[in-house]
Amino acid sequence: MSTYDEKSIQLLEGLDAVRKRPGMYIGGTGPEGLHHLVWELIDNAVDEAAAGHATLVVVTLHKDGSVEVADNGRGIPTGRKDGARTALEIVFTELHAGGKFGGGAYSSSGGLHGVGASVVNALSSKLVAEVDRDGTTQRLTFVHRVPGRVDAKGRFVAGSKLEQVGKVPAKRTGTRVRFWPDLEIFDPGLTIDAEEVRAHCAQVCYLVPGLVVRLVDRRGSKATEEDFSASGGLSDLVAALSSGAAVTDIVTLQGTATFEEKVPVEGKMTLVERPCTVDVALRWTAGYDTVVRSFVNTIPTTEGGTHVAGFDRALTKVTNDVLLAGTKKLAKLAKSGQDRAEKSDVQEGLVAAVKVTFPEPQFKGQTKQELGTPPVQSIVYEVVRDGLTNWIDSGGKRAHVTALRDKVAQAVVNRVTAKASLDARRKASALSSAGMPDKLADCRRHGEDSELLIVEGDSAAGPAKAGRNAEYMAVLPLRGKVVNAGKSTLKQVVENAEAQALFAAIGAGSGADFKLADARYGRIIILCDADVDGSHIRCLLLTLIYTYMRPLLEDGRVFAAQPPLYTVKVGDRTVHAFSEEEKLRLTDELTTGNRKAENLQWVRFKGLGEMDVEELAVTCLDPATRILKRMTMDDAAAAAQAAELFETLMGSDVARRRAYLLEHSPQFDAASLDV
Repeated sequence: MSTYDEKSIQLLEGLDAVRKRPGMYIGGTGPEGLHHLVWELIDNAVDEAAAGHATLVVVTLHKDGSVEVADNGRGIPTGRKDGARTALEIVFTELHAGGKFGGGAYSSSGGLHGVGASVVNALSSKLVAEVDRDGTTQRLTFVHRVPGRVDAKGRFVAGSKLEQVGKVPAKRTGTRVRFWPDLEIFDPGLTIDAEEVRAHCAQVCYLVPGLVVRLVDRRGSKATEEDFSASGGLSDLVAALSSGAAVTDIVTLQGTATFEEKVPVEGKMTLVERPCTVDVALRWTAGYDTVVRSFVNTIPTTEGGTHVAGFDRALTKVTNDVLLAGTKKLAKLAKSGQDRAEKSDVQEGLVAAVKVTFPEPQFKGQTKQELGTPPVQSIVYEVVRDGLTNWIDSGGKRAHVTALRDKVAQAVVNRVTAKASLDARRKASALSSAGMPDKLADCRRHGEDSELLIVEGDSAAGPAKAGRNAEYMAVLPLRGKVVNAGKSTLKQVVENAEAQALFAAIGAGSGADFKLADARYGRIIILCDADVDGSHIRCLLLTLIYTYMRPLLEDGRVFAAQPPLYTVKVGDRTVHAFSEEEKLRLTDELTTGNRKAENLQWVRFKGLGEMDVEELAVTCLDPATRILKRMTMDDAAAAAQAAELFETLMGSDVARRRAYLLEHSPQFDAASLDV
């Protein structure tokens, strides 16, 4: 038995914490985490550009799997910081070390935690950092996080001393970092995706107008090179993201405000004032999809955060109070209080980019995907509210404002109408004794131990009702054709009488609204004849369940009864055979001794309706003697394909059947087929 004492407490020093829990720093060890290492270095370079010190960032993908990020910024300082170690070494070996604390080297940046460069080193097998400063190029090499240099014989020599590897013009500055990811940390087989890096390079250009980001891929037989730049900033990004016809021009909104927050200064919590700049570009298109990109300083925030919350709130507020005020199209809905637009209505067809710039942002997690600084929400809200109101009242083209008003108003009408239709459908299938199908012979007890027997036709329904245990067995006969849910529209399915009856009887809804917990029966048992027609009906039922009540299959609640094909009386007992092969085998077993095969009077059932009550009860209803096959998702998927084939071969489309026979009859001379 293990003990819990002072020896159980572990202290992870230096970069060990990153290697022990990489998910805390890069989001995981899959593709997202691997690419996050590249983003950390790119973001550092873009921070230099945002601060006005760099104009070019070069990202190179090398054949050996390494990635290099270079910039022409100021270059990481190379002076000694704590006596033995240089600032360059500290940046790559110490967590929470960098030039982005306290507003010294950067007024705003993508980094806050100061762990970006060191995390890359922690999760690399090798990293080489080169700095151009003061007329020289100095290099520091890390092998498994240990600093040093590689000597003339290619041997690694540990040490903190920087290696001078060249001279550069006095005014040339910059940083180059090349790293080899430690493949033992990441999932097997991962590689850097050039397209993903390309998309990231293209996106960051919009954050620093005038910045050039060059992507060089040396991994193929021929190296490729591509430059990205955007002089128009967020407006160019919105233009690039837009597709389809435009409803409005691109609207740009900008504003600046300050907020106060408490931060530790020399060990004491001190109230400081933060400046915050908001930049927004947006337009509406004729489509329905919403595309919103958000950024904090130079960092894309894929999970949004407080700045996006402020943007959403302002957009909905201005739309209702200013844009839609007095709209005639919503007059009827106003009487019932349904004329207010929701977020989904306002953002239908919206393409927008939201960026906030301020010092030391608070992110939720090191991966910086969501902003957590609370006061930013109010600042963004006020800037967007005032700017958008001005555009609607006087700044925008009248035709564009009118077109936007019509678009949003129509979205409100469509949503309210669709909801009313959905509510009507739900009410129609509401569970009550009056709402049950007339042909349903219900059971007295519902729940996990109850069963719904779906039988083929009225002829089989009679014996089933008589032979069932009415305490927990319900019977629902099918009197018409079940709709092929695999090829029919939702409207066709909803209007099909047999589908309606099944939905109502089970009582758990359909499609996205299906709730397994509301199902009235614990088992759904399909009883169909053991012939082609019965197989077709079973396929259609499984397709319907697979398409609109899938949780029943996923939870293992759907079964198919296995009725026998043949029966024979031998003395005082009855023997059943479920196939021709089993009949022959049983005949051999039963003709031992003096009994002859010709004396066995095998009877073939043509359908469930030919069974008497006792036969049906024994073979299909009695849990002690019946045989049920649990239907799986694979069975249902196969049934959907079979239903489509039945439709081809047995349906009314002669041309479709002819084409199928010609295609699948290569053994015949197609020219001689009389079809």
